[in-house]
Amino acid sequence: MDLTTLAVFIPACFALNMAPGPNNLLSISNASRYGFVRACSGGLGRLLAFAIMIALAAVGLTAVLHTSELLFLGIKLVGAGYLFYLAVQLWRAQPEAGSEAAVASMSRAGLARQEFLVAIGNPKAILLFTAFLPQFVDRTGTVAQQFAVLGGLFLALECIAIGLYCYMGIYARRLFARPSGKRLFNRLCAGLLASAASFLLVARRS
Repeated sequence: MDLTTLAVFIPACFALNMAPGPNNLLSISNASRYGFVRACSGGLGRLLAFAIMIALAAVGLTAVLHTSELLFLGIKLVGAGYLFYLAVQLWRAQPEAGSEAAVASMSRAGLARQEFLVAIGNPKAILLFTAFLPQFVDRTGTVAQQFAVLGGLFLALECIAIGLYCYMGIYARRLFARPSGKRLFNRLCAGLLASAASFLLVARRS
C-alpha cells in the first residue's frame, strides 16, 4: 500500500483504538481485579470479534445493518443488556481479601468470552469498519488484499491499546488498594459501563 496512505491511517486508527469504549473500560476493570496478564489474555476475545467484523466489512455483508432496522435494534438491545449485566455484577462485587482469590475467580476463557460478547454486541463498532476502513482503500487495486493489510494493522494497534488500558487498570488497583477504595473503583467502572450501555441504546444507524 501507499506509504502516504499508511502514514494517515495509522495515527487515525490508533486514536480509534484508544477511544474509551466499553471494551477498553472492561480491560481496566478486569486488570484491576484479575491482573495484567489475565486481562490482556481476555482481550483475545475482542480481537476475534473485531476480526469477524473486518471480514464482514470486506465482503459487504454489514450493508444489511444499514437497511435492516430490526436487525440493528436486536443487536443493540442484546449488547446494551449485556453491558448492563456486567455493570450490575461489578457494582455488587465485594472487594477481594487477597490477590489469589481475585485471580481464581475468573478464567482467561471467561474474560475472553466477556470481551467477545461486549464487542460483537455493539452494532456501531460493526458499522465503524464499513465507514472507516474503506476510506483508505484504493478501488483500482486489490480491495481484499488492502482490507487484509488495514485490518491486520487495526488488530495490531488494538493489541497495544489493550496493553495500555490493562496497565491503567493495574495502576488503578495500586491507587485504590484499600477495600473501600476497591469498592469505589468497581462502582465507578460499573457506572461507566452502564453509561456506555445507555449510549448504545440511543445510538442510531449512520
